[in-house]
Amino acid sequence: MIRKPSSTDPELASRLSRRGVLGVAAGATAAALVGAAAPTASAASGKGRGRPVLPPGRLGIQLYSLRDKVSTLGFAPVFAELEKYGYDEIEFAGYTQGSAGAITLAQLKALARDHGLHPIGSHVGYYADNNPNAYTFAQNLTKVLDDAEALGLKHIGTASGPFRYGTTVDAWKRAAEDFNTYGEAARKRGMKFYQHNHAEEFSFATDKPKVRLYDVLLAETDPDFVYLEMDIYWAYSAQFRFGKRLDGTPAPFNPLDYVLKQPHRYPLFHVKDGIRDETTRDGYRMTDVGDGDIDYKKFLSKVTARTHHGKRYHHWQTEHDNPAESYAFARKSSEHLHSLRTGRCGD
Repeated sequence: MIRKPSSTDPELASRLSRRGVLGVAAGATAAALVGAAAPTASAASGKGRGRPVLPPGRLGIQLYSLRDKVSTLGFAPVFAELEKYGYDEIEFAGYTQGSAGAITLAQLKALARDHGLHPIGSHVGYYADNNPNAYTFAQNLTKVLDDAEALGLKHIGTASGPFRYGTTVDAWKRAAEDFNTYGEAARKRGMKFYQHNHAEEFSFATDKPKVRLYDVLLAETDPDFVYLEMDIYWAYSAQFRFGKRLDGTPAPFNPLDYVLKQPHRYPLFHVKDGIRDETTRDGYRMTDVGDGDIDYKKFLSKVTARTHHGKRYHHWQTEHDNPAESYAFARKSSEHLHSLRTGRCGD
């Protein structure tokens, strides 16, 4: 049994009928189980009568969200499911299948192509203390870039924070120098180096408590060499956690403002949702995209409106760190984002 696209999502149904459906036994079985669930009410709540908010061809997923399926089933069944769900792109979090067996980079690239998935980026470690052979930018930059080039990636980055040398302004300036080096090397290969944030990047320098560390990173990295992947969930968590300095004085910020000020520096985003809960440390409880309180209709609309001479910079990768059921997360998130429409006023 292969799940039919929901009748409440005509655009996704149309896209999938055009692309066709490919399946394998394991993937089709999982699709049948996941597809039995009806679309959530929140998945349709953002629909309007305007144009789609999600740019065509720009929906991806961070494969870390599906690591349980990759390690047990392998990439092929996972890619088949993602194709059914209407994904266009994938972002890697490692190039092995764990217990599912070995795969070469050439095979991985061909497999993604066969399922209509474009590898858009990858997360690699920044550094590893006392391990000169670690697969990181600091220890093995050439190998990291060789592998990214073999996969045809246009972006190669790290989800590690710039905390290598500490939490002072000078420490982050040193980390920025590292990032500039990696970014310059990546650019020579036709790629963009990027850094993916968590909440702590928006904290304050220990030696200058009025200075937000993320601002140091932006100021000290060369915009021609270093780009950012905003994890929107963690940025909103940081807004909650670091909206005040240690002395209690207000220090509000809006994650969206960072992007709108320099949209070209943010080619990639992690679309991750959360239910607002101020009793928790992070201010949110992570959930599937569309089931939370982050206004993605507004966020995507504002960002995609910022184009330059018709160029579109941005790629949107869904993610959940620990989904209850990873295929269900991937399907629901795609359905929700495809359902979003601008209102009559274009908001």
